Amino acid sequence: MKCTNRLRHIVSVISIASLSLMSLTACGKSSLPLKYTDVNNISTNHMLENKADSFASGYAICNEDILGDLGITIEDASAAGLFDVNNKNVLYAKDIHDRFSPASLTKIMTALVALKYGNIDDVITCSENVSKLESGATAIGLKAGDQLTMNQALHALLIKSANDAGVAIAEHIAGSVDEFANMMNREALSIGATNSHFVNPHGLSDNDHYTTVYDLYLITNEAIKYPDFNEIIHTTDYETVYNDSEGNDIPLKLSTTNLFLRGDYSAPERITVVGGKTGTTYVAGNCLDLIVKDESGNPYIAIILRASERGIVNEEMSNMLKEINSR
Repeated sequence: MKCTNRLRHIVSVISIASLSLMSLTACGKSSLPLKYTDVNNISTNHMLENKADSFASGYAICNEDILGDLGITIEDASAAGLFDVNNKNVLYAKDIHDRFSPASLTKIMTALVALKYGNIDDVITCSENVSKLESGATAIGLKAGDQLTMNQALHALLIKSANDAGVAIAEHIAGSVDEFANMMNREALSIGATNSHFVNPHGLSDNDHYTTVYDLYLITNEAIKYPDFNEIIHTTDYETVYNDSEGNDIPLKLSTTNLFLRGDYSAPERITVVGGKTGTTYVAGNCLDLIVKDESGNPYIAIILRASERGIVNEEMSNMLKEINSR
């Protein structure tokens, strides 16, 4: 069974302030998950009332779990979804509206905001905040005064999952991490991702930082409209040179964290992995967001949140992708 966009006027509209009051449990899941409901039954502002029709007609809508035609079950991961981009169908759904910490899948929203409001050729000058990360956080070693282009920073952000690059992008676009998070939340609300709340550009754990499988589908669907995003998420290896505060060259070599792109895991036959984003923290577990195409070139977005191990998230992703060939 597939869930489609046949429902009209469907979108849950929750203010960002209200979302921030909903605390997360220790495992990163909201104790009160919200569903997408009839916009006529809730009070909202004029902008979102006008967006209701276009939202319902432009995206897949689903309020229930969908096992798919093959009866595949995602057992380990807490939530998962497989979305047909062009036909606006949900091929698989498990708790897609429940809130979880997204780890570095956050960086898809960071890239979306950067590409929408910044310039790929901008030169970013790093502040001392790029090195103020929690112990063990993935980074490329940026320091105060270092300069790199937005293009280089986005490659570091999406390929290496560099958290210091996320801070550099945020401060360049918005002046501060806090204001950039406000931009992320406004952007999420504008595309109907009303079950999300972001407090940083990288996804390091915070109880007030969360999203859902469904919201990540909406966010990813917006991000793939940008050619630069598609180019970067498809890149397996990247080499460049940026400059320190004294103008000295600093070489940078990156390799993707996406095991499907690296060839360590294979998608089902006739399915091609275009790219995607990985994410892992203690709270979020192992997360994966992939963009794939079938043999006719039709795109799909596949998302898994909070699997217990890196190997398991890739195995369950490969199994879920089999649903594409069942059509």
